[in-house]
Amino acid sequence: MKLSIVIVNYNVKYFIEQCLHSVINAIRHIEAEIIVVDNNSLDGSCAMISEKFPEVSLIENKKNTGFSVANNQAIKIAQGEYVLLLNPDTVVEEDSFTKLLAFADSHPDAGGVGVKMIDGKGHFLPESKRALPTPIIAFYKMFGLSSIFPHSKRFAKYHLGHLDKDKINEVEILSGAFMLLRKEAIDKVGMLDESFFMYGEDIDLSYRIIKGGYKNYYFPGTTIIHYKGESTKKGSLNYVLMFYNAMIIFANKHFSGKRASLFTLLINISIYFRAALSILDRFIKRIIFPLIDALIIFFGFVVIKALWEHYKFGDSTYPDEFLMYAVPSYIVIWLLSLYFSGAYEKGVKLKSIIKGLSIGTIIILVIYSLLNENLRFSRALILFGFVWSLFSLIIYRLIFHFLPFIKFKLNLGQRKKIVIVGSPKEYSRISTLLNQLSFDTNIVGFVSPNEIGDYSNCLGHISQLYDIVVINNIDELVFSSKDISSGQIIRNMHQLSGSSVEYKIAPPESFSVIGSNSIETAGDLYVLDNNTISKAVNVRKKRLFDIIVSVLILIASPVFVFFENDKAGLFKNIFKVLFGFKTWVGYFSSKEIEIKHLPKLKTPVLSLLDNHYNKTLTNKQIEKLNLIYSKDYNLINDLSVIFSGIKNLGREQVSD
Repeated sequence: MKLSIVIVNYNVKYFIEQCLHSVINAIRHIEAEIIVVDNNSLDGSCAMISEKFPEVSLIENKKNTGFSVANNQAIKIAQGEYVLLLNPDTVVEEDSFTKLLAFADSHPDAGGVGVKMIDGKGHFLPESKRALPTPIIAFYKMFGLSSIFPHSKRFAKYHLGHLDKDKINEVEILSGAFMLLRKEAIDKVGMLDESFFMYGEDIDLSYRIIKGGYKNYYFPGTTIIHYKGESTKKGSLNYVLMFYNAMIIFANKHFSGKRASLFTLLINISIYFRAALSILDRFIKRIIFPLIDALIIFFGFVVIKALWEHYKFGDSTYPDEFLMYAVPSYIVIWLLSLYFSGAYEKGVKLKSIIKGLSIGTIIILVIYSLLNENLRFSRALILFGFVWSLFSLIIYRLIFHFLPFIKFKLNLGQRKKIVIVGSPKEYSRISTLLNQLSFDTNIVGFVSPNEIGDYSNCLGHISQLYDIVVINNIDELVFSSKDISSGQIIRNMHQLSGSSVEYKIAPPESFSVIGSNSIETAGDLYVLDNNTISKAVNVRKKRLFDIIVSVLILIASPVFVFFENDKAGLFKNIFKVLFGFKTWVGYFSSKEIEIKHLPKLKTPVLSLLDNHYNKTLTNKQIEKLNLIYSKDYNLINDLSVIFSGIKNLGREQVSD
């Protein structure tokens, strides 16, 4: 057998479906086998693979063994002269393997070969070619010098920025996303080092291949799409810790004495540096707009107060307490109302700002009417403050929206213009799928890959795609992989790489449409069951639910304490949830049940198991409950859990 293709899957069902479609198209004229190792996915990946791809050899692990262990499982049974380690979030061209194998056969010194990779927007991925991360090279990379001098032979050596990305070159390190290995080389230098759970194993194996007397090559004769970051967000603290800890393992294994110590020290400094940057970046992104809003509103009240005093009273003034206590209280209520109205979401609609300020004003006026006379300052000032806030917050957001150097965009009601590239039949199927999703889209028509027939929605032939995108000001292209080859898709992405258009691919007979916007983002996924708990609207709903439930329980606490198991714990939990340290309902976790792959939640008081307290559930069933809860969030489920676990509201936390 010529080629064994090894893919490790972990909860990326729709991505591996698309990947397998492209792989099967690419091995039609090659004697090859496909081995998928599933690391205990809970998203139905195994059932989908068994049903749609019966020719695939599927290994189903009962736990997440990590990337290295899972790959080694497949390598041990691989029959091919070459072994390809391939990520599930990739798409290969139909002739990728043919070209690669021909190159490897003509270069018997090649122990490993990597290819040119692009992200989902057609941008070149620099990790397609890398150098060995020695301490000095790692220093340049970790502290940003490689970004400042991207083509420098010295400073950009980590990604070999001085080498032409369109020319064949000998390199030191290959990417684990696509790594063609000569089986003979693996037998000589060994398989992946299982000390690496995730990250770093490709660097280690590439280095051992070179030490074993072989060469590693970068081969740009074929291009693949890599939707990098689907399993782990690159900017997350978890990624920083996992990646740099893998680098420490590598240094201790391959560098001796002072070099290893220097590298480890450098890595530890980098971990704290990058972790601090990650935390600071998140904090600034979350606080910047509320802070600007608060300052603008407060400044407005200072001016309005002075003008109103002069008009209404002449020389008299409001007491200092108005600006010291009343106005900050108004601002807090308005900011909270804006948050729960979605005014701080990405791509916010102006109506969310109007809604938030209006609701906040009503709440302020209701509270104002209940206050003692000596605490009431002026209804007129509240209304003037509302008008000022409404005007100023909308105006400065509009200014930010139109400034080209600020990455901020409003949703001004302009629907995303989409063109589907495929046959009339696939156009009908994909447009129906997109319309079933709750996305505010405008499907303009389709572009035919074949001869143009008499279809009213046909915009032209695929050869005219560039002009169609430009003339119609298209925002997104959706390619039907049933009608358009992976090679054609990639070539069109190259041709349009200078535009702002986004790309998605719709696999045949699938309920998903997959794409990615940039090198920094995880793969974007349009899928019918996509109501994840991490969606901004659900985050707000859950937080508002927690606050309302906490207030209601606090008001009714004289009744609750009679049947609560832990009365003191009840009051602790009420205030912890109110101040955002806990949530009432969340995942069940234990040593045997992993929740790292699920969207993050605060420490829960109750879990879905409180709805099943009279049943004995297996770990697999509990994991399934957690996954369903995260993927299809519903407030009714939270309410049901609270009623079922009402005696345990004082519990410290969910545990086994």
